[in-house]
Amino acid sequence: MSKRSLNGTDFTAMVLAGAERLHQHAEHVNSLNVFPVPDGDTGTNMNLTMTAGVNELKRGTSPLIGQTATVLSKGLLMGARGNSGVILSQLFRGFSRAAASRDELNAAQFAAALQNGVETAYKAVVKPVEGTILTVAKEAAKHATYYARRTTDITELMGEVLRRAQETLAQTQEMLPVLKQVGVVDSGGQGLVYIYEGFYAYLQNGTTATSTEQAFAAVHTGQAMQPGMTGTSNPASASVVAQNPAFDTPMPAQARLETEDIEFLYDMEFFINRQLGPNRNVRFEEEKFRQALAVNGDSIIVIADDEVIKVHVHSKAPGEVLNLALQYGEITQIHILNMREQHRDLLSAGLDIAPPPDLFAEIPQEPLDPQTAAVPPAEEVAAYGLIAVSSGDGISEIFRSLGVDAILAGGQTMNPSTEDFVKAVENLSARHIFILPNNSNIVLAAQQARDLLEGSRQITVIPSKSIPQGIASAFAFQEDESVEMNESNMTEALDHVKSGQVTVAVRDTTMENIDIKEGHYIGIHNSKIVATAPSLLQTCQELLSSMIEDGQEVVTVLVGNEANDADTTALASWISETYPDAEVEIHEGDQPVYHYLFSVES
Repeated sequence: MSKRSLNGTDFTAMVLAGAERLHQHAEHVNSLNVFPVPDGDTGTNMNLTMTAGVNELKRGTSPLIGQTATVLSKGLLMGARGNSGVILSQLFRGFSRAAASRDELNAAQFAAALQNGVETAYKAVVKPVEGTILTVAKEAAKHATYYARRTTDITELMGEVLRRAQETLAQTQEMLPVLKQVGVVDSGGQGLVYIYEGFYAYLQNGTTATSTEQAFAAVHTGQAMQPGMTGTSNPASASVVAQNPAFDTPMPAQARLETEDIEFLYDMEFFINRQLGPNRNVRFEEEKFRQALAVNGDSIIVIADDEVIKVHVHSKAPGEVLNLALQYGEITQIHILNMREQHRDLLSAGLDIAPPPDLFAEIPQEPLDPQTAAVPPAEEVAAYGLIAVSSGDGISEIFRSLGVDAILAGGQTMNPSTEDFVKAVENLSARHIFILPNNSNIVLAAQQARDLLEGSRQITVIPSKSIPQGIASAFAFQEDESVEMNESNMTEALDHVKSGQVTVAVRDTTMENIDIKEGHYIGIHNSKIVATAPSLLQTCQELLSSMIEDGQEVVTVLVGNEANDADTTALASWISETYPDAEVEIHEGDQPVYHYLFSVES
């Protein structure tokens, strides 16, 4: 069906079709995970993020595409879950900004909006890694910009966008060695291709008001569309999904970098208050400032308005950066991290390879409704509040015993959204709040919530990557210490914990020269599978042997809801006999998926 312009009604129907297409295949995307574990959740996160956008559209769609895209962006932003969901929200955030002032988009404007979405997402990511959802979006948008010079038909253009996205998805296996090793493509990119398939299906086949309402209900309730509804197929293309499982997060590729290859090692983030200091109200020459930062830096983000300049840069010379900034006002909220140190920690500690703490720190703020950014009443406000993500009732009790004020249920299989964190912050009457995400795939949503509430609430996200790290960090918190000291102590505590987990392999594969069989147990330490066996006890023994060094550590065992008493008793006896000088603690964690979580502290 030829279409020369795209209005808000059309765009709403496209989004519904894309969301439903993704919903139909969310479990397939979940299964496309480099690790053969039963908690791959890229599809779930992208599906829930799109559902949040659809629900927001249901409350306030418009025939004007600018207004509709803005409403969608708000829903996606607040509902974003996991790395893939946050990146997806940024793609549509940029799209909405390009469309904001328009009633309709023609083909060239639609292509430009896609390109703006890519630029927004890339700016949000400190060190984008090619071979991910970002690459699929980038190449598709680049082709759209080119092809829009050859056609005025948006349907034809969207078909080309989809074709290029599929081609790029197939190539991601060659871009990241970890994907090629397992023989898969990127799962986040696959999720985006599903969405684009839905877009194209609507533009090609059309829909009716009745089926649009059915689509709203289907996405909202999680039911599948009935035959004949929008988004059930894509006759113009053959998706690569069936033969190409995938991997979502780009961070595992960084595990193959050499630490010394990080040239601009200081990750800097700060604000310049242009109304304070001896140089207040000096004319800000943004391009000149960027060029000066680029002399010894990269990953430069500068967001300026009349009052405040927000700066992010990776630099070899942090002193020079600060001196440059002082030319335009007073510097506030300075954060400087050594990324070589972070990379060494990434390779040597923690359960997951987590994104750096500032990965999405540069997402520009959007105004919140007054109630969203509400500050608690002055009376009876505590100095501190703690929020932690927990994956089991027993683990939640441990966090509560350590003084955590609010628990969000979550983990690999159910990531809290940005809005979940915002609401948790709203409900705490505290001057400063610490958030413990306790999973590398949840850090971004927590940071996005922090950025949304910036200026109204004081929030620090401690980048804990596992439950053991979160427990150690909460234990390090001291009520009578300053914010800066608590942040330092809680972050430092992450480095003193080795985390391990045991679960069941969901498919045959080979990783790190280890042959893994479906149904066998696997032990994971430092983001690597180090043990596998048909016996749960044997797998636990091999995993712990790789984690315990001198035998005098504190070994904590969190028992999952799939473990039985006999195995736990046998495991405790083995630890005591093998490491008689170790201090062993066993707690009921009640976590799903993982039979045991292990923490080893020196």
